[in-house]
Amino acid sequence: MRADQVTSHLTTPLTAPAYPRPAGYRFIDREYLNIVYRTDPDALRAVVPEPLSVGDPLVRFEVMHMGDVAGFGPYTEAGVAIPVEFDGEQGEYLHAMYLDNFPATAGGRELSAYPKALGAPRLYVDHGTLVGTLDIGTLRVATATMGYKHRQLDPEEALRQITVPTYMVKIVPGYDFRPRVADLVRTQITDITVKQAWTGPTRLQLFQHALAPLADLPVTEVVSASHILTDLSLAPVKPVFDYLDQAPRG
Repeated sequence: MRADQVTSHLTTPLTAPAYPRPAGYRFIDREYLNIVYRTDPDALRAVVPEPLSVGDPLVRFEVMHMGDVAGFGPYTEAGVAIPVEFDGEQGEYLHAMYLDNFPATAGGRELSAYPKALGAPRLYVDHGTLVGTLDIGTLRVATATMGYKHRQLDPEEALRQITVPTYMVKIVPGYDFRPRVADLVRTQITDITVKQAWTGPTRLQLFQHALAPLADLPVTEVVSASHILTDLSLAPVKPVFDYLDQAPRG
């Protein structure tokens, strides 16, 4: 294999890459269970990186089933997003994400900045209850329940919930084990169609786990919940702050 052929690849193994070259990530029948809850403000500030700032001490726990994603197929994902502000703009900081699909995990980390790790999330209906769970190995980390389609949610409110700008930290290590890249990046959902939107009574339990410490942001009050079915696309990420230079990007 010639040197110029090596540099034409995005990832390894060179003859069987971990994920395909992106051709625009379109999500068909992406199904959300979102639970917004209030937490300890000091614990929240301890995990949100500058220059992002925290207002109300809120957290959004989400479980998403991807019905069809080009290059990856169906998979399920669970994670934590935190409402934040950057440069006068309201958005969310993606704190942690757990997937049951390795190509989507590797591609999300390498091509973008999604804080993805392997896990075993599920989203299903059990006796009139929408259930979202997250296991790491054999251990339960989170259990969320919501009454299945109890009350319709305004589609405009559903759009507002899932189209806010999203911020993440992109770190690329060098050979000296120091970051070669350390950026705050921004992306946003685009080209979205809300097919269904519901709300209902909700509960959320988080369990202590050393390597998936979601319970470090404890649930003190459940604020709202939604069950949303959509088609959507993800815009590419753009750097907005360089931690190595301690300066805005753009």
